Amino acid sequence: MQNQEPMQKHNTKTGTVRTFRLTRFKAAGLLALALLGGCAVGPDYQRPEVAVGESYGEIQGWVQANPADTELRGDWWKTYSDLELNRLMDDLLASNLSIVQAEAQYRQAQALVQSATAGFFPTVGVNASVARSGSGSGSGQSSFSGTSGSSGNANQQYALNGSVSWEPDVWGKVRRSVESSEAGEQASAADLANTRLSMQSTLAQTYFRLRALDAEKRLFDQTVAAYERSLRTTRNRYEAGVAGQSDVAVAQTQLENAKVQQLALNWQRAQLEHALAVLVGKTPSAFSLKPTLATNTVPVIPVDVPSKLLQRRPDVAAAERRTAAANAQIGVAQAAWFPDLTLSAQGGYRSGQWAQWLTAPFSFWSLGPTLAMTIFDGGARQAQIKQARAGYDVQVASYRLTVLTALREVEDYLVQLRVLEQEQLAQNRALESARESLRLIQNQYDAGLIDYLSLVQVETAALSAERSALSMTADRLVASVQLIAALGGGWQAAPSMAAGLSAPAPALAPAPTPAFVPGN
Repeated sequence: MQNQEPMQKHNTKTGTVRTFRLTRFKAAGLLALALLGGCAVGPDYQRPEVAVGESYGEIQGWVQANPADTELRGDWWKTYSDLELNRLMDDLLASNLSIVQAEAQYRQAQALVQSATAGFFPTVGVNASVARSGSGSGSGQSSFSGTSGSSGNANQQYALNGSVSWEPDVWGKVRRSVESSEAGEQASAADLANTRLSMQSTLAQTYFRLRALDAEKRLFDQTVAAYERSLRTTRNRYEAGVAGQSDVAVAQTQLENAKVQQLALNWQRAQLEHALAVLVGKTPSAFSLKPTLATNTVPVIPVDVPSKLLQRRPDVAAAERRTAAANAQIGVAQAAWFPDLTLSAQGGYRSGQWAQWLTAPFSFWSLGPTLAMTIFDGGARQAQIKQARAGYDVQVASYRLTVLTALREVEDYLVQLRVLEQEQLAQNRALESARESLRLIQNQYDAGLIDYLSLVQVETAALSAERSALSMTADRLVASVQLIAALGGGWQAAPSMAAGLSAPAPALAPAPTPAFVPGN
């Protein structure tokens, strides 16, 4: 018992020293990990500044929108209240090949993020091998003195080993790579949204052009029928000796010209129908769209302040995210100046006999860090940094140009819609005058006061006014679709994209006016 107390005291003291050293080692390790985790070379990203102004210059004529109309919806096309258009949009989202292609590219971007994130984790491998080797030995004499020799024995070697390798992200190279890949993924998501919006806008514009041709074709059907009646009447008058043969020739010419224009509408409509077929992912021969008597009106379109456009336009968001990705690539290039630290461990079994393969005496292991650094590379790393900085400057300029282009498009369509509305009001008045003039001239011709050529001139002017009114209605509908697309449709940027943007302001919308309805 007396001999055990000193030994117990000694063990207690030794355990205290070991505990203290272990605690100090753990604290040092945690501190090192904390320092490594907070270190990332390269500039932190700041969104490039772009002066967008406080309001649009062409906002005249727009009034405060109703509370229910302060935001564009994702299904913005439903504001036109056209069931056929809604059905086509559903088919577009399900089968459009451009959208399918953009979705595949987005999945590629997601895979790149996963690949970059894998750099945070160690690499584990295993290897098994078997090898047979040997060497020859012996001595010999010439044929005159005789020969003798012997051959060496062959050796068999079995090996099984595993390895673990991990490169700590000391300088933030992996973090910058992940940051760049994530920004690229967000840009790809915005590209997908932009593709959807572009295809939706194209389909809506094509659809309204086709419906305008339907209305124009109905107009020509009525016109041709009227001209045929006029030709019969003129022939009857000629046979009665009231009209001359020239009147019959003019009436015949007028009818044939109208038929030519009517036939031209058929191929124009067919081409638009074929374009719709491709948009919804169908062959032109398997797609058809029946004419309809329904008419469309220009809806109320809310317009926010220009700063809101930065998070409403997917192409703007995509350009901004690519700028962030290019900024992160600067850090990746700068990390090449610092040494790479690799922690590796390896262990396994090696034996010349199968029966002794997995026994302890034939095991081996190794453990240790590796520090590697490039001393001289002929300026390659500096060139990569310059390339990364130049790439960032390219993306900044591209982002700012995209913003300015978006602002220009909104301004263009605002003024276009405002002027088209004024033009349509004037055109409606001209159309009413043309119809009244035709009615009066027709009465004069029926009374025999004027010749048929005078009537034809007025009929041609009236037909031109009718066609202009229909075309202007289609132009307003197409311009409204273009304005909605320029405003970003119903898309909203993700929180990571929209961070730092100004708060939305009250929306504006044009005072709704009734669109021209053919035949009124």
